[in-house]
Formats: sequence, structure tokens, C-alpha cells
Amino acid sequence: MTLKPSAWYAPALTGAALVSLTASALLVPPSWTLAGMGVLLPLLALVARWSPARSGSLATALGVAAVALWPVPLVWAEGSWLEVCGAAAFWALPALGALAAGGYLRRQAGRVRRAVRDARRDQQLELARDLHDFVAHDVSAIVVQAQAARFVAAQDPGQAVRALERIEAAGLSALDSMDRTVHALHEAAGGPTAPLPGLAALAELVERFEGGELEADPAALAGLSREADTTAYRVAVEALTNVRRHAPGAAVVRVSVRRAGAGMELSVVNSAAPRSTGGLLGRLRQGGTGLAGLRGRVEAAGGTLRAGAGPDGGWRVCAVFPAQRDPVG
Repeated sequence: MTLKPSAWYAPALTGAALVSLTASALLVPPSWTLAGMGVLLPLLALVARWSPARSGSLATALGVAAVALWPVPLVWAEGSWLEVCGAAAFWALPALGALAAGGYLRRQAGRVRRAVRDARRDQQLELARDLHDFVAHDVSAIVVQAQAARFVAAQDPGQAVRALERIEAAGLSALDSMDRTVHALHEAAGGPTAPLPGLAALAELVERFEGGELEADPAALAGLSREADTTAYRVAVEALTNVRRHAPGAAVVRVSVRRAGAGMELSVVNSAAPRSTGGLLGRLRQGGTGLAGLRGRVEAAGGTLRAGAGPDGGWRVCAVFPAQRDPVG
């Protein structure tokens, strides 16, 4: 196994410090010992920067001692104790300075590592939210259509065939969502990026949602930033997914996009469900990050998100986004 160069810094400092201390004790010409300081000081900085604390502590102590004590033999014979201590203290300063420089670089490198780790964790959370926002929507559609096909297969085979077609479409959409997640991983590795869907795909989304109605004002999209555009689409996906989970069979599911001052308002309103649904769909209700995870995303895009029960027992989700300088092109 090949050792990293940093693994040799502590042994090299230990050896150089022992040689310097021995030379000082044997009264080697001061010019030689002083030249050794040009080796000890860089090694002290390298050990403080790269070596583990356990293996570097002994080398550091020996290195500081060698730098601080090398002038002692020069003043020992004729100087007082005060002069000896002063000389040692004076030469300890560059040794401590080298340690401080190496320690500072070590600290900065630690901050960079923590920043990278935090960024990777945030990216993992982002990918998890992507999977929830997009794939869960399509999977819930597959479950609903499969349940519907099971109940109508005997009485109306034609309806069962149409349900299977919608299951196929939802499955393909789920695969597209997973492809976008893979592209996001490639983007993190420096590969090509894949655009996220925006409100331009809202009509197709509502069309796949059985019973959904769309009221969209194209002028409302003017001045909307790309981030707000994709975030608004994700709000619609999450809201429709929650309708399938918590209000299956709702008579009214209306998605509207309209102007709100200089910005845009997206709302998803559903009526109360006629009854609770169990089975597979009931189990799907247990997971997911939900609208709580979207609130921070909407606020990051400069918007606000509100969600609450309506007077008829249904539910309303409303997101408002201001106009931005970087509009959707």
C-alpha cells in the first residue's frame, strides 16, 4: 500500500528535531544549526496542517523545542538565566507562528469539507423531495386507476381498458420523473442537465388527473421567473397528489392560474370526498414530505403558500409568486 506524502511529515519533523537538538548539545557550528531552522519551520507548518493529532503531537513538541533551544548554547556560557530564557522565548515565536499558519489552513480545510458534506446532504434531500413530488403523484394515479379497473372490469370492459391506458401513461410519467432524478445526479457529477417541468406542462398534468378542471390565464405567466415557474408546477403536482390520497372521489378538483397584482396565483381546490378509501391508497397516505416541504421551496422562490380547509369541507392550496427580472423565456 502506497503511503500519502502527508504520512511522512511527522516522522520527518521528529527526525529533523532530534538531529537539531543533538547538534545543539554537541556545539555544532551555529551556522549549521541555524540553517536547520529553514527545514524545521516548514515541517512544523506541514505537520499542523496535515498530520493526525495523535501522531503529530510528539513531532510538534520536539520541533518547537528544537527551534526554541538551538541558540541556548550560544548564550549559556556568558549569559544569565534571563538571557537564556529570552533567547529561547524569542525563537519559540516563529515555531508557534508556523504552527498557527498550519492550524489555520487545517481549520479552513475542515470548513470546506463540512460545506461539501452539507451541500451533498441538501442535494440528497432535494432528490428525495423530487421523488416525492413527481413519482408519488404518478404512483398514486396508478393505484387509483388500478382500483377503478378492478371494480368496472366485469361490468364495463371498455372502462377497464381506458383505466389501463391511464395506468400506462402514469407509469411512463413516473419513469420520466426518475430519469430527471438520474439527470440531477449526473448534473452533480458535472454531466449535462435536464430541465424541470414548469407551468407549460400544467394542462397535460390536469388532463391526466381524472375529473380535474383547469382555468389558466396565459398572461399570468408574464414576468414569472424560471424558479417560480417550476416551483408552481410542483405545488400543483403535490396538491393533486394529496387530493388522490386524502379526498379520492372528490366531485370538484379545480386548478386555476390567474394574475395576482404584478405576479401570479396558482390555486388547487377540491370538494370534500364522499367517503374514506382504504386498501392500497390508504397505505400510500402514510409517507411523503407533503406541502410542508414545499413551503420552504415556495418562499425561496419569493412566493407565499397557503393551505387550509374550505367551507364545504374540501381543501384549498394557494401559492402566490411575484414577477421577477428573469422571466421564463
